[in-house]
Amino acid sequence: MIKNCVIRNWRLSCFNGVLLALYFVPAWTVIAFHTMVSPIQGLFERPNIAIALFISDHLHLSGIETVRAAWLLALARLTVAGFFAMFLVLILVPRVRRMAGYVEALSIALGLGSALCFFSMIMAAKVGETQALRLHATELLMLLGTAIVMLVEKPAMQAAPSSASVQPKAMVSATAPGAAASVKF
Repeated sequence: MIKNCVIRNWRLSCFNGVLLALYFVPAWTVIAFHTMVSPIQGLFERPNIAIALFISDHLHLSGIETVRAAWLLALARLTVAGFFAMFLVLILVPRVRRMAGYVEALSIALGLGSALCFFSMIMAAKVGETQALRLHATELLMLLGTAIVMLVEKPAMQAAPSSASVQPKAMVSATAPGAAASVKF
């Protein structure tokens, strides 16, 4: 039996969340840093091309407003990557994992990431960018799949104490001599 193993109490949503985090943290962090260093060039790279074309074709933003939109997109990607990184840190602590303390970080990362991928997918469909549409649809399906696993998976059950070792207070006081009249429910 595995006694001191790190993956002993892992659930399917934990494992699925770790796999997602191992994809999204490096990929979206690199994309965000490229966008922060060179906003216009980073905005017109493959992962952001649908958003860039939508901004330039439909919103008609000026140069500085496009730079601000690129930085906002980079901030959104870094936020999602940050919550996935926080999830990875929390999942490695056994006490937090047993009490499902990682769920909030994973839920926020899934929610924000799904919203960003969904809107990116809509923008890719609007501007006719099929490769970006496939990328964002794939990322959205990965995020939604993990969210569905989290919703369907039953909560972790704590080990119930045995009934022989724990008695209710009313039973203990009722078994004491001369305490039958003082039992209150």
